[in-house]
Amino acid sequence: MSRILIVEDEAIIRSALRRLLERHDYRVDEAGSVTDALALDPQRFDLVISDLRLPGEPGTELIARAAPAPVLIMTSYASMRSAVDALKLGAVDYVAKPFDHDELLETVARVLHQQSSLRAEPPDIADTGGQAQAMIGHCAAMQRVYARIRKTAPTDVTVLIQGESGTGKELVARALHQQSKRARAPLICVNCAAIPETLIESELFGHEKGAFTGASAARTGLVEAADGGTLFLDEIGELPLDAQARLLRVLQEGEIRKIGSVETRHVDVRLIAATHRNLQALSKTGEFRLDLYYRLNVMQIDLPALREREDDVLLIADVLLDKARRRHEREGLRLSRAARDEIRYYPWPGNVRELENALERGVILAEGHLIHPDDLGLAATSDATPAPRRAATPAQPPLAADTTEDPPEDDLSLEDYFQHFVLEHQDTMSETELAQKLGISRKSLWERRQRLGIPRKKSSRRKAD
Repeated sequence: MSRILIVEDEAIIRSALRRLLERHDYRVDEAGSVTDALALDPQRFDLVISDLRLPGEPGTELIARAAPAPVLIMTSYASMRSAVDALKLGAVDYVAKPFDHDELLETVARVLHQQSSLRAEPPDIADTGGQAQAMIGHCAAMQRVYARIRKTAPTDVTVLIQGESGTGKELVARALHQQSKRARAPLICVNCAAIPETLIESELFGHEKGAFTGASAARTGLVEAADGGTLFLDEIGELPLDAQARLLRVLQEGEIRKIGSVETRHVDVRLIAATHRNLQALSKTGEFRLDLYYRLNVMQIDLPALREREDDVLLIADVLLDKARRRHEREGLRLSRAARDEIRYYPWPGNVRELENALERGVILAEGHLIHPDDLGLAATSDATPAPRRAATPAQPPLAADTTEDPPEDDLSLEDYFQHFVLEHQDTMSETELAQKLGISRKSLWERRQRLGIPRKKSSRRKAD
């Protein structure tokens, strides 16, 4: 069980964060200042989550003094420039207040997984060029991916990673960075779909004080924060056209200009981009710049979907199951033969992320020492989400037949309502407005669009400007 130290001077925020993490099986200690944190010996923890502004010394003081424990910085949007400075000082990442619970938990899990991968001996599953601990599998398609990473990483060229959501595009980006000459410099990861369109240019390129309403101070952008290192832009197909033009300038000239500034600055950044969309097709409809596509597509790495990876799915399932068993303290639990068949032949439209969620359900719901197909909850998922194909499996469990006759009306009605609302209003509302009306985050809206196959309208992108 991972140990986390929270350093936050506001008791309400500290207590709420502690309860959230403890509900997800983390052991948590807390401190109200850097001095209090040092008294707890932060080096003993697996992760330190610290507020940037603390009484006395700032949270960035813990970056060096807590090493080798990684430090995750919490900050508000008003002090994003300081957050970027914290990344330069060695913070592993930052989260903005007020933070979304799911995004925070995802960041914590990712950081802890990266740290454990760096400490662990690589499992003997495939020759991945030093990245076996991060990527699992030995099918022919993945061997081609490993070979492309080995050849591409040292060359410093721009890379375009293509693959469905949940196939591990960020893992490939990290492998490229770790095997490159820039491995000791920062790797800055940005999900272009998770940042409001009105803020994306400011996030990436920075702005000067007074550049627009609310710009009360100058701010350094994430491109500049990656200077000397690697910038990973996930879901680059969601990048607005104005930001695309600025990014093209970075690739062509190695220069950036902050919003509201007349001065340009030189940056030395290696760009890795990823998308699940066809950028060449988007360029024909005017949604993506063709010249930027050609600049990005110097080297392309195509990730196979999980359903195309032959027997790798069971190998990955065993590794993920082992993690879930340890997390929930159910070491003796294993998959039944029927459950393994279900996993092997299910089409996995959500790829590895969906597999991990199914196994998590199985570990929680299983009674006794075996996980059965109904514990995985895949029958209901496949009914709700169209899948390209599914091989026949031996005798379906009784629950599958029951759910066919009596579908969960509440779940289906919620999905129907979501699709109806988005399709009806996306021509007149921005993505931010749609998310607010639905009572979800913009990232959740984007993820549901991908899962349900609802494309964004070009007109809705312009409404946010």
